[in-house]
Amino acid sequence: METKDITLYPLLFEPNMKEVVWGGSRLKAWKGLEDDKRPIGESWEVSAIDERPGIISNGQYRGTKITEIIEQFGERILGKSVVEKYGREMPLLVKFIDARHDLSIQVHPNDEMAMKHHGKRGKTEMWYVIDAEPGASLFVGFKEHITPYEFACRTKDGSICDVLARHEVKTGDVFYIPSGRVHAICGGILLVEVQQSSDLTYRIFDYNRKDINGEPRELHIDKAKEAIDYEVLDDYRVHYMEKTQKAVPVIKSPFFNIRVIDVEKSFHRNMIKYDSFVITVCLSGTCTIKPRMGNNPTPTTLREGNSCLIPAELADYDIVPIDGKVKILETFIDNLDTSIANKINRFFHLTSR
Repeated sequence: METKDITLYPLLFEPNMKEVVWGGSRLKAWKGLEDDKRPIGESWEVSAIDERPGIISNGQYRGTKITEIIEQFGERILGKSVVEKYGREMPLLVKFIDARHDLSIQVHPNDEMAMKHHGKRGKTEMWYVIDAEPGASLFVGFKEHITPYEFACRTKDGSICDVLARHEVKTGDVFYIPSGRVHAICGGILLVEVQQSSDLTYRIFDYNRKDINGEPRELHIDKAKEAIDYEVLDDYRVHYMEKTQKAVPVIKSPFFNIRVIDVEKSFHRNMIKYDSFVITVCLSGTCTIKPRMGNNPTPTTLREGNSCLIPAELADYDIVPIDGKVKILETFIDNLDTSIANKINRFFHLTSR
């Protein structure tokens, strides 16, 4: 049950690192954490996955799991429209990924298939490249049409990469990866991944690599073959134009919206109309997040390499750079279109009676 008289505030999180066989050493250094020489491939920035839920690191709820605070405050955190659709569950997961070596070739199921086989939601995601070594690349989609039979043959003989579209990347490149699209991050890339809150991955090919325990990594060929969308596109990259002192739309999808914000001075964000939480990822610089609503006048400091969850009820705020420029990746769910459509439908229903 929600408590209306308790003051909420922008939430920061404890480091939430994942060791993987393909990981590197950049994430801990970037975050100013001590390096223990383990291959860290992922930093789960905002996560409500049972495997590793985020732990709040600031304010009166320090030490509390994100799942617990969402259960307690519901729509005050997520937004009324989000709760109506997803219940008291965070529908998104945000990560930093440091690929020192190539990740496996993989695909994710859509909601229908994921529910059918696993009782979970599917996984659509996006990548924003933070940094890439010269010549570093990604696999996204097919470069030529193949059949499911050819797919199965190529996974067996190890030639699947020959028919995938390889994209050389640089800082600021964005790729939208709907469920069903084959993809892989290759070595030498640091990026942000925004995805549906799901841990479902079908591994297609992994270069005959062993896991951190020395065991062969499991493949999921049959399910991958069912999940794959074999469509071939002319261009898989998302194109947008960066501007200073603007919130530049990058992705608008049914699952999440992404904007990139480059600011040199205080920048007002009034996101209340979307009826959604906002996840703010600081890509460079340092800033404060200062809500204009509520009873919390103390701004929250957000440093480079860290992320913040802004509750839906506080989604009218200022981003204030500290000592120069700051670059933000902003994620939210756009419930405005749905709300307007519902109002129109109700109007015509009432006037036709």
